Amino acid sequence: MSALLVTLHVIVALLLVGAILLQPGSKGGGLSATFGGGGANSAFGARGAAPVLAKLTYWLAAGFMVTSLVIEIKIVQDNRSVLERKPAAAKATAPAPAPQTPAAPATPAEPSR
Repeated sequence: MSALLVTLHVIVALLLVGAILLQPGSKGGGLSATFGGGGANSAFGARGAAPVLAKLTYWLAAGFMVTSLVIEIKIVQDNRSVLERKPAAAKATAPAPAPQTPAAPATPAEPSR
C-alpha cells in the first residue's frame, strides 16, 4: 500500500510540474510556445490552453496535497521517523569503550645553576 501511494504521489508531482510549465507566463508563451504553439495554430484552439491548464493545475495541486497528507498520516500511525532510522548493523555493535583520561602532563625539569 505504501509503495503504491508513494508512486501515485510521484506521478502527480511530475504531472503538476508539467502542467505548470505548459501554462503561458505574463509575457504569453510558456513552454507551449517553445514547441510552436501560439495563436490559431495552437493545439488548444485560438483561446489558448490557460483555462484548461489552470483547472488541471488546481486538481493536480489538490491531489498532491492529499497524497502528501495521507503519506504523513501513515508515517505517524506506524510510529516511525526518517530521522530515527538507523542501519541494523549499527544497533548490534558492542558498546563504545569508556573514554580514557589523559595522563597528567610531565613537569619540565628545572635547569640547574
